[in-house]
Amino acid sequence: MATTERHGFRDIAAKIREEIIDGRYPTGSVLPAEPELADRYGASRSLVNRAMQVLAAEGIVRPRQGRGTMVTWLPPMLHSPARYDRATRENNGARGAFDAEVRARGLEPQHEITTERAEPPADVAEALGLPTGEVNCLVRRRRLLASGIPVRLNASWFPLDIAEGTVLEEDGPVIVGGVKSALAELGHAQTRAREQIIPSRLPTDAEAHALEISPERTVVEITHVGITAEGRAVEVTVSVAPAHYVTAQYEFPLA
Repeated sequence: MATTERHGFRDIAAKIREEIIDGRYPTGSVLPAEPELADRYGASRSLVNRAMQVLAAEGIVRPRQGRGTMVTWLPPMLHSPARYDRATRENNGARGAFDAEVRARGLEPQHEITTERAEPPADVAEALGLPTGEVNCLVRRRRLLASGIPVRLNASWFPLDIAEGTVLEEDGPVIVGGVKSALAELGHAQTRAREQIIPSRLPTDAEAHALEISPERTVVEITHVGITAEGRAVEVTVSVAPAHYVTAQYEFPLA
């Protein structure tokens, strides 16, 4: 073995965690096989396997069938009003805030997008001022990845009377600046927004599958409503992300 020192599985997990954060094992890379790690740390394969379980529970690594154990560590993305600034969303041709955030970390943003005309849930219909029980919305669903790592699920709802037949119906990442820029180009620029954050809940089975996380990992849910200067709500976006990938920060005046 590379060393005669014996490590406990938590010590091994701490060492690998440190090396991941320091960049020895970059995000999106595959860790050495367990026998190699066991030799490196002077430990048994069973201890290394338990260390991998600890790191997987933290969301730092993720075993993938036939592909080894992938590094999925990401520094938390800062969720703040600044991310919606147009200059940020469109920086260097970015396709929205997420696209810009991921590129700033040296990773490759990927978008899996589907669109459909649909009946909105009751709370979405209420936020948009639409009647319930009607197919009166376009929903744009996105699974967002960073260098192959699922990071966020977005479902954006728009009134069909302003979204029908527009670029919002295209099922690819073709909109520079994201949906807010597209709505502005259509004459529905947003001047304010409100958000509701559920900071910690368990994912649904579908969410856990899409985000490739265990059902025990908590997620954060953010509901964002975009409103025009005329007071019309033109966008409701519901985002779901693993909780360890998001840090919220807000600044506001105090009387």
